[in-house]
Amino acid sequence: MIKKLLFLIAITTCTFTFSQAESYYSDVNLNLTGADLKNALATKIITTHTKLLTYTPGVWEASKITDANVSNTSEVVLIYGWEDGTDQDITNDRTRNNTLQDSGNGESFRWNREHVFSKSLAIPSLETNDPGSGTDAHNLRPADRSRNSERNNFKFAPGTGNSGRSSVTYNGPDGPNTRGWYPGDEWKGDVARIIMYMYLHYNGDGTSVSKTQCTPNNVGVGSSEFTSDEMIDLFLQWNAEDPVSAIEIARNTYHENTSNTYAQGNRNPFIDNPYLATRIWGGTSAEDRWGIYTTSDTEAPTSPTNVTLTNIGLTSMDVSWDTSSDNFGVTGYNVYVNDVLTAQTSNTNTTISNLNTNTTYRFTVIAKDLINNFSAASTAVNAKTLQDTTPPSVPLNVTISTITDSSFNINWSASSDNNEVAGYDVFVDGLLVASTTSTSYTVIGLTSSTTFTAAVLAKDKDDNKSAKSSNVSVTTNGSTAGAASELFFSEYVEGNGGTNKALEIYNLTGATVSLVGYVVKLERNGAGVWTTPLALNSGTVKNIVPGDVFVIGNGDNSDPILQPYSNNNTVGQVDLVQPNIEATSYGQPVNFNGDDAVGLFKDDVLIDIIGVFGNGAVFAANVTLRRNGNISSPNTTFDKQGEWTSFSENTFDGIGSHTSTLSTKNNAFEAFKMFPNPTNGDQIYFSVTEDATIQIYTVLGKLVQTSKVTKSKNSVDISKFATGMYLLKINSGKQFITKKLIKN
Repeated sequence: MIKKLLFLIAITTCTFTFSQAESYYSDVNLNLTGADLKNALATKIITTHTKLLTYTPGVWEASKITDANVSNTSEVVLIYGWEDGTDQDITNDRTRNNTLQDSGNGESFRWNREHVFSKSLAIPSLETNDPGSGTDAHNLRPADRSRNSERNNFKFAPGTGNSGRSSVTYNGPDGPNTRGWYPGDEWKGDVARIIMYMYLHYNGDGTSVSKTQCTPNNVGVGSSEFTSDEMIDLFLQWNAEDPVSAIEIARNTYHENTSNTYAQGNRNPFIDNPYLATRIWGGTSAEDRWGIYTTSDTEAPTSPTNVTLTNIGLTSMDVSWDTSSDNFGVTGYNVYVNDVLTAQTSNTNTTISNLNTNTTYRFTVIAKDLINNFSAASTAVNAKTLQDTTPPSVPLNVTISTITDSSFNINWSASSDNNEVAGYDVFVDGLLVASTTSTSYTVIGLTSSTTFTAAVLAKDKDDNKSAKSSNVSVTTNGSTAGAASELFFSEYVEGNGGTNKALEIYNLTGATVSLVGYVVKLERNGAGVWTTPLALNSGTVKNIVPGDVFVIGNGDNSDPILQPYSNNNTVGQVDLVQPNIEATSYGQPVNFNGDDAVGLFKDDVLIDIIGVFGNGAVFAANVTLRRNGNISSPNTTFDKQGEWTSFSENTFDGIGSHTSTLSTKNNAFEAFKMFPNPTNGDQIYFSVTEDATIQIYTVLGKLVQTSKVTKSKNSVDISKFATGMYLLKINSGKQFITKKLIKN
C-alpha cells in the first residue's frame, strides 16, 4: 500500500484560540458545535463557490492540476487505484498519463473525471450538463474508467485492503443482498470528506437541514443512530482512520484561488480540519490539523457514579446516574449495555429498550466533554429483565380459501401479546403441519375429495403458546385427470436483442405440485458440467395448481411480457426473476444461449432437458421453442423435431399459458377462444364446443367466482372485478386448460 504524504501544521500554542485556523474561515465562528457549526460552514462554502465549472473542459483541466502525481506531473493519480502498472490488470493502476482521457469511444487504458459517489444516489440525481452540484470539482476525481464502472451505483460499505466490492450487503440494485463498494484503505478518508462537503453544500441554502440532495445515509451503508441528521457512522470512522493526503490539500489550495482558470473559489472544510466533523457529528475523534481543539483541553470528566436501574420490565428498564464534573463542562454521556454503545444523551437518565425477556444485562456509563475527552467507565451494574409467562391471544377469524384437489389456504387475524408474537403453528386433523410468521399458509399434498379440519395457535418470543383456534372444516375438490406424472418444460425463449430470456414449466399432473426440490441448471457451451442450481421455490410462488404454468425470467428482460405482473405492468407473466448480477453469474441459469443445455431437476435427478448435454452445438439461437400440445411427460433426451415447435425470434405471446391437446378426438378446447383479453369491459366471452365450468382466481390464488358457460350462454360478468390480472381455470369433463385474464 502506498502511504499518503501528510501535511502537518506545527502546533505553537495550547490555548483555545483560532490563530492557526485557515484565513478562509476568518468570518466563521469556529466555537460553534453541532448543527450551528454545520450551517455556518455550509453558508461559507456556498457563498464562496463563485465559479461554476463545466464538465468539459473545466473539470478535465482542473483534475490534471489538482490530482497531479507529485513524482511525475504528466500523470494524474487515480482514485481507487493502488498498483504501479507492472501487473496485467490496468484497471487497478494508481497513476495514468494525463493525456489518456476518456474519448467516449470505448478504448481501454483511459481515465475519466468521475463522481466519487454515483450521480443516481443523489436526490434529485446530479446532472453533468448543468453546472453546479453535478460539476462540483470537489466531488469529481480522476479514475480508471473500467474500475469506476465496477463501482457502478453501489453504496459505500465497510472493508479492508484495496478497492472492490464489500462483503457488507444492503437492499440495493442487486436486491436485498447487494454488496457495497469499498474505496480502499488509501481512499476511504478522501471519500468520507467529499461526502461531508457535498452534504453541507447541497443542503438547501445552508441554513436548513430540511432540504438535502446528497445525504450520507443514501450514499453509504451505516447507522445514523447517534447523529442528529443523515450522517452515518461509516464516514465518521473513515474520516478518523485515514488522515488527509497531499492531493486533498492541493485540491483545496487550487480551488480557493479564483485567479486559477478552473478554480471554484471554495474549500472543503473537512480536508482543512477533519476534526470539524467530530465537532458537528461526534463519534471517534478525527485529526485536529489546526490544533485549536484537542490541545485546548486535555482533562477528562469524572466518572459517572451511583448508576441505578429502575422500572425493570420485560424488554426495557430505566438507567440513571449522578452528574459528572469537568473543567470546561460535560456535554453528554454514553450508555453501554454489555459493553456495546446503546444510547447517547445529555441528560443523566435514559430508557433502554428492545431487550430480551428473562435476561441479565450489564450497564456502564461514560461521560464526555466538548473536546471528546472521555471519562473512565462507571462501576458496572447488572439487572435481569422480567420473565414472560403470558401467552398470546387465540387467533380469530380463521377462514379457508383457494381450495384445490390437493391443497387449500388457511387464513386468520393476527394475535396480540404483552411482548411480541413470534409466529403461528398450523394444525390439520390435530397434527402440526407447519410453523409460520405470516397470517396465512397453504397446506398442500392432500387427498382429493376428502374433508379435513384445520386450526391455528399463536406463540410469542418466549414460546408461550395460545390455545388452538376453533376447528374449521374443508373438503378438497375432486381429482382432475392428469396425463403427466411430473412437471416439464413447455416453452423456451431465447430472444434476439437485449436479454429477453425465459423458461416456462407446465403442470399436467392433475394435482397441485409443490416446487420444493425442483431446480433448473445450465450447462454452458457443452462443458459437461451443470452450473449452480436455481431453486424454483426461492420466490413468492411456492406451488403450481393443475393446468397452470410457472415462468422464470432474467432480471434484465426488457419486454413487458417477460417481467413480473404488477400495477405498472399488467401483462407481465414471470413468476420468478433471476437477477442479472455478479452474485448470480449474471442471471444464471436464465442467461442461456442457443448452445447451452438447460435441465429441470427434482431432488437432484434430471427429469427434463432442453438441448443436448455435453454437445455445445447451436440448437436454438434467437428463437422461441414451444412444447407440442400432445406431449404429456418430460423427456431426458431432447427431441426438438418430435416434441417442439420453433417460432421466430422475440415471439413472447405464448408465455404464461400452455394448452394440452392430448385427446385430439372429442377435444373440448380444440376451437376454444376467450375474448376480449385484455378487456376494459364488464363481460368476457367464450367460444366452446362443450359446456364448461369457469373458475376465476386472483393472482394470489383466491377463488373469486365460478360460472358455467355453454354454446348459447357464453359470457361471464366481471363488472365487479377490480383492474388487474386473474387466473381462469376452464374445465370440461376431464379436460382443462388455464388462461390468464387482464382487466384494465
